[in-house]
Amino acid sequence: MALGAVAFTAACSSASPQSQSPPPQIPKINPPTSASKVPAMVERPALPDDCALVVDADAMNAILGQEMPGEPQIIIGIKEPSIGRTGKIDCYYGIPAKQNLQAAKIVIGLSTYTDELTARTRVTESVEAERQDGAKITEVDVGKQKGTLVEGKDEQLLIGSLGKSTFVVRSRNNFVPRENLMKILPPLAQRAMTPPV
Repeated sequence: MALGAVAFTAACSSASPQSQSPPPQIPKINPPTSASKVPAMVERPALPDDCALVVDADAMNAILGQEMPGEPQIIIGIKEPSIGRTGKIDCYYGIPAKQNLQAAKIVIGLSTYTDELTARTRVTESVEAERQDGAKITEVDVGKQKGTLVEGKDEQLLIGSLGKSTFVVRSRNNFVPRENLMKILPPLAQRAMTPPV
């Protein structure tokens, strides 16, 4: 009887260290590595001075599913204290050879404002102006944020704000087919609001 009890105790004691060794490995497996691999959208108080830092050519081509002609061109806007704007840039993509900025297929604009309320107000005013002009207005998801899809006669755009920053992605002259707007404009906006790592 005593031998059986000793054997049983030995079995328990040998089983218990084995059941204790896996738990230390669990924390090593569980840290949220996905968060570090997928950069999040953030407000961009320091506006980039290069379109490659907004949406680079490779990302643009991948999202569109085609190669865009020409090199992206940047226009750095001026501060406008009267409307609370502290900075502005516009990046023009898909400009054919020997043509000007007006020929761009996609335009991405980023602006910064003095505070979040001013940024949101500028977006609301812009959307309302488009609505008055007869555009179709739809609220859509941009990553974990919300944006507004504006479908006008000559261009379709996605506009929104995040903190003190605003973003707008324009498809000019119906470059992106209507059925593909949600596949292309939100990913471009998300990329524009995600600084490179």
